[in-house]
Amino acid sequence: MKLNLRRTSPAQRSSASRKMMSAALVGAAVVGASVLSLSPASALNWKCTSSSSTIDDAGYSGPFADNWDFTVKNCVARSGGYVYAKATVSWDAPPSYAGTDLTETFDSAHFRLYLKHSDAGADTVLLKKDFNIQPALAAMSSAGNGSWSSSTIKKSVGSKSAYAAGALRLNWDEDGKGVRQYDFKGTRSV
Repeated sequence: MKLNLRRTSPAQRSSASRKMMSAALVGAAVVGASVLSLSPASALNWKCTSSSSTIDDAGYSGPFADNWDFTVKNCVARSGGYVYAKATVSWDAPPSYAGTDLTETFDSAHFRLYLKHSDAGADTVLLKKDFNIQPALAAMSSAGNGSWSSSTIKKSVGSKSAYAAGALRLNWDEDGKGVRQYDFKGTRSV
């Protein structure tokens, strides 16, 4: 017997049919919510590599501490014919830099995130994106440290392998050299 619940009064509906309908609605809501909560980037299997470097403030030669310790974590993932990259930059600077807008330290401060393909000789840049990190650097704690994370970039590469790499591009104030690039270790290819 097929039960049409829209045409039956609540008194005619059996307890079992009401329970089945409730369970179906709850199940559909749970499945729908779990599908909506997963973004493509969060479901990826990320491979990350971290490397560190101590970088001297090239625009300052006074008696006070001026070395910045940077750590960069480059990450790459693949989904079908697409590769994704993201990075996190963390730093530990002398506390004397904290609480300033850093315009007397940097004329500009960027992080360049790459997706590259390994070739014989120079590797091919598949995609690159520059991020202005000077505001994040200026927002460091009073102890002189902080971190910043990039958004995710992606590129269609078909079956070609790719890896993520990153570089700090710092233009130190009053050093007369322009932008200096500090490269950090890339990930393994996916």
